[in-house]
Amino acid sequence: MQNLVIVESPTKAKTLSKFLGSKYQVEASMGHVRDLPKGDIGVDVEHDFAPKYIIPRDKSKKANELKKLAKEAKTLWLATDPDREGEAIAWHLKELFNRKDAYKRVVFHEITEDAINEAFAHPRDLDKQLIDAQQARRVLDRLVGYKLSPLLWKKVKSGLSAGRVQSVALRLIVEREREIEAFKPQEYWSLEAELEKKGEKAANFVAALVEQNGKKLAIKNQGEADKHVKALEKADYQVAKITQKEVKKYAAPPFTTSTMQQAAANRLGFSAKRTMQLAQVLYEHGYITYMRTDSLNLSAQAIAAVRDFIGQHIGKNYLPKEAKVYKTKSKVAQEAHEAIRPTNVKLAPDELKNIEGMTRDHVRLYDMIWKRMVASQMAEAVFDQKTVDIKADSYTLRVTGSTLKFDGWMIVYGKIQDEEGEEGEKILPELTEGEILKLLKLLPTQHFTEPPARFNEASLIKKLEELSIGRPSTYAPILSTIQERFYVEKVEKRFSPTPLGIAVTDFLVKYFPNIVDYDFTASMEDALDNIANGEDRWQPIIGTFYRPFEKKIKEVDEEAGRVAIKSEEVDKKCPKCGKNLQIKYGKFGKFLACTGFPDCKYTESIEEKVDVPCPDCGGEIVIRKTRRGRPFYGCKNWPNCKYASWTKPKK
Repeated sequence: MQNLVIVESPTKAKTLSKFLGSKYQVEASMGHVRDLPKGDIGVDVEHDFAPKYIIPRDKSKKANELKKLAKEAKTLWLATDPDREGEAIAWHLKELFNRKDAYKRVVFHEITEDAINEAFAHPRDLDKQLIDAQQARRVLDRLVGYKLSPLLWKKVKSGLSAGRVQSVALRLIVEREREIEAFKPQEYWSLEAELEKKGEKAANFVAALVEQNGKKLAIKNQGEADKHVKALEKADYQVAKITQKEVKKYAAPPFTTSTMQQAAANRLGFSAKRTMQLAQVLYEHGYITYMRTDSLNLSAQAIAAVRDFIGQHIGKNYLPKEAKVYKTKSKVAQEAHEAIRPTNVKLAPDELKNIEGMTRDHVRLYDMIWKRMVASQMAEAVFDQKTVDIKADSYTLRVTGSTLKFDGWMIVYGKIQDEEGEEGEKILPELTEGEILKLLKLLPTQHFTEPPARFNEASLIKKLEELSIGRPSTYAPILSTIQERFYVEKVEKRFSPTPLGIAVTDFLVKYFPNIVDYDFTASMEDALDNIANGEDRWQPIIGTFYRPFEKKIKEVDEEAGRVAIKSEEVDKKCPKCGKNLQIKYGKFGKFLACTGFPDCKYTESIEEKVDVPCPDCGGEIVIRKTRRGRPFYGCKNWPNCKYASWTKPKK
């Protein structure tokens, strides 16, 4: 064999094989072939934090197969992903094969014929700085996890885990919950007037009260509202000022990992984990560029292709004179990746439906990525905006309306109301300054201030990114882990901390404030970036963190008492002993258990009802879980009715 190419997955191997031809044998490593051991810390803390890598038992067969093939090959091509993790996998493969002079590292951000040919024509050496940055993160997270988790078992509850970044995400959720609990709503009122252009009964509109005597007006209670209503009932209404201007709305830049996850959550209802699974498949089949990126950069070829597409298929009036260039605002943007985009803009989303292996969800995500990329290079949408100030004695009322003049990028991507809260059009009648208006009715409305909303997946990712906590590859695992550990649960698609999550957070904040400190965690991410950029060595950074951390672990172990987890009792009695039942968390989620435990060991499952009838028997559908914890829809009449489905049945 002349050329052996190693990638991570069979799908990627299959796609690459189409471009490389018969002179290359492409094999998949199935991820990392070496890793730190599971049953041991795997880091020599006394000797410069040297990692002790092993070949995991479940990878030994694959590792032996690859070693055998590597001996027969003249040249080894390491074609793993173009980021720190991919660089580390390539390095582990090189160490496994022990062929120092026979390997070549190839990097590409999309799996297309041109990109592959270019990458194989210009191989490079392994990037030691990226490898060191990955090792530093792996070692740091291993030290935190293996030292802190046993302490949590001892002081809080057995089987718990603590992660450097997941604990910070959990703290955000817990603190938001406490803000909500402490929130005291404040009453306020709004007052609007429905007005009519005289002589045109159909030309009525609503204006909001904004000022009195030139000062901004705030109405605190009904008494104040009634006073203003009485005054306004007697007032004459006249158009005082009309301001007209053209407003341009610009398209959003193409997707990064975090913005793709946020938009997929808001538009499609996908979890971050689901989004990344779908994007991985699209990338490995060659339909989108690499999906772990915080860069807004676009290649010159990609921009030229999309501009040509816009001019030919959408219209030349939608094509700006110059290409749009986007620059990332993040000071810690990683390697020189591209934004997430389709590799071939001519492959329309509808065409993907007919390709084998592409599900409806693959098509929906691709459709969003395709539209975002195309829209990002289109002309801006233009609105005519009119603001009308209306005088009513000492009061000023205001109404703003806008009409779409040119749809621009919106013809492709659509309105972004669900992502950014954009308002729709409000069309006003033709008015002139000095014109007298007729009051139809006054509309006083009581409101109360609302607490901050709980985080959903999109808003939590956005907050983590704002705080510079985590990186593109970490958001989805963080969100999955805090749910799998039952530190949080989803209530109406938003995160609510469990008593266990609150207990863990309070313990960490009290005894390990730096571990869950937002600025400290962000500074550690900066340090890892400095390693990747070659500005620092990784061992001193780990040492600076670890020595005081190890000392603190010993102190807390000796001083801290066991944490009491607040129980959640429910209004239901134990059928065996009559005591109250309480919510507990086990391997497969929430269940009810008797408060009389261990004397009474009664338990029962908690079934979440779904408002649809069973397709087989008409009974009630509930959400159950498999032994591995995967949720599915089943009939409550089981075992008499055997209906079960991964997808929610239709009404």
